[in-house]
Amino acid sequence: MLKLRDGIVELYKKVATSIPPDIEEALKSAYKNEISGSVAGSSLGIILENINLARKTVRPVCQDTGIPVFFVRVPAGLSHVELKKSFVEATRIATERIPLRANAVDIITEKNSGDNTGTGFPVIYFEEVQGGTLTIDLMLKGGGCENAGRIYKLPAEELNAQRDLDGVRKCVIDTVQKAQGRGCPPYVLGVGVGGSVDQVAVLAKRQLLCKLTDTNRIGELVKIEERLLREINQLGIGPLGLGGESTAIGVKIGVNHRHPASYFVDVSVSCWATRRGRLIW
Repeated sequence: MLKLRDGIVELYKKVATSIPPDIEEALKSAYKNEISGSVAGSSLGIILENINLARKTVRPVCQDTGIPVFFVRVPAGLSHVELKKSFVEATRIATERIPLRANAVDIITEKNSGDNTGTGFPVIYFEEVQGGTLTIDLMLKGGGCENAGRIYKLPAEELNAQRDLDGVRKCVIDTVQKAQGRGCPPYVLGVGVGGSVDQVAVLAKRQLLCKLTDTNRIGELVKIEERLLREINQLGIGPLGLGGESTAIGVKIGVNHRHPASYFVDVSVSCWATRRGRLIW
């Protein structure tokens, strides 16, 4: 497990210090769409400079290195207990070596552990799969954008949102409007729809692992994702909430079956520094 631990440390380094190519390309496209010399254009220019500088100096892209969230697909026979030990050890090492900001705070004592480990920290989701490949996806989820996310129970009278995809659309728009630039747009929005609160929260976060260039396998969801992106960028909130055409660069929606009595929508907001990466072992 020692080599795996070191591989996870390197994954932390990659994710903390570089932005995925699809996110960077989307930010460059957004920059071109803003008026030259505008506040929005200048803000995106600074963001792109920051991305380039972080890559060259191998330093974190953002001072808030967030909550580490792992999605792990595990071949049958590998111990989840032993794997978790490797993740925790790698987190401690990465926090000191990269360095990562210490973000794990005890709920009762308010004491920071100092190494990004603690009860339920980092967050790890295991899924057993066939075959012999261990796949580890890491997301560093900033606190500001995490706070901008929202969960809805449909129907929602205040939004005139019913239990259908148009109701889901209204939830996403409402989330962005209420954020009003908090959480550092341009955003990537992950949306989960299903029958229980815990299920849709995880599903929404999983959508943030999708590349912006990926196409949803469900045609109806492709249409609503494209419509949402257009409508969100017509709100005028813009980069960092300072106005402009680029409030979001991506919307990804995942759905599960639901109970006849329940229809939940979770909207997970990611800032422009959408930090994710994969390790295949």
